[in-house]
Amino acid sequence: MGAGRQSFGRQAGGLIVRNALTAVACFVAVTAATVHAQGYPVKPVRMIAASSPGSAVDIVARIVAQKLGENLGQQVVIDNRAGAGGNLGAELAAKAPPDGYTLFMGTPAHAINTGLYRKLNYDLVRDFAPVSQVSSGQYVVIVHPSLPVKSIKELIALARAKPGQLNYASAGSGNATHLAGELFASKTNTKLVHVPYKGSGPALNDVVGGQVQLMFCNLTAAMPQVKNGRIRALAVTGANRAAAAPEIPTVIEAGVPGYTVVSWFGVLVPAGTPRDIVMRLNADLARTMQATDVRDRLAGDGAEPLTGTPEQFGAFI
Repeated sequence: MGAGRQSFGRQAGGLIVRNALTAVACFVAVTAATVHAQGYPVKPVRMIAASSPGSAVDIVARIVAQKLGENLGQQVVIDNRAGAGGNLGAELAAKAPPDGYTLFMGTPAHAINTGLYRKLNYDLVRDFAPVSQVSSGQYVVIVHPSLPVKSIKELIALARAKPGQLNYASAGSGNATHLAGELFASKTNTKLVHVPYKGSGPALNDVVGGQVQLMFCNLTAAMPQVKNGRIRALAVTGANRAAAAPEIPTVIEAGVPGYTVVSWFGVLVPAGTPRDIVMRLNADLARTMQATDVRDRLAGDGAEPLTGTPEQFGAFI
């Protein structure tokens, strides 16, 4: 009996010590995370844009990064990682340390890709923590000036007269700029030839250069080229006209009922990033998107600034 009591005492004592050590470890972990968040950021922050320079993703990311850096007190550097329909950049961001020093600009492509690819090396929901949606926008149907059309009706008539002879560029197979073209062809009973690129920047450049005849391009990326007359805008793809270009009709107005395609952008961080850092980023992004200069720059490029909670962005995704 005495030996049994001694054994029980040793076990109980060991359990108390283990519980105490566990409590201390938890306290240290929570304290370290709090201290980390309070000191964050102490160095430049990287924002991965999974597209090429000059794309809508790149343009929005740079506008947001400049003001966000001012609010954070550290430079936010854009890291362009184009390729595989946005998957290369997403995978890189998903595997980054969850310390708040790697941000990721998510787009419709990353939602589309979950149903497009058999296997991805990341999961948009599991491997990321949403911070905030930052903007939404429309696409615009653009053509090279050499194409003899000035309206959607004329484009449809030409495409029907020359089936399989009109080429349209996209930012990559399965990208929203690709699906927008396929939806258009389906609803108008036309046959267009898809020419995929590694990003909307190179695709837009070839439309401007006349190597490809048309594109369903994000309005943010296309507007500068539309304004300087290097490409012609036929219609925007939203349900209503864009505030940045009220003179351009919608595809629906032009005679294609039910045709709407919209885009969105939002900031995410690797899963496991401390909650305090997520909320700090969310607050500074809200300040960023409410800044007059940011709103004016985005609106001028056809994008609508947005804010919201991490939970709202997560539900949206």
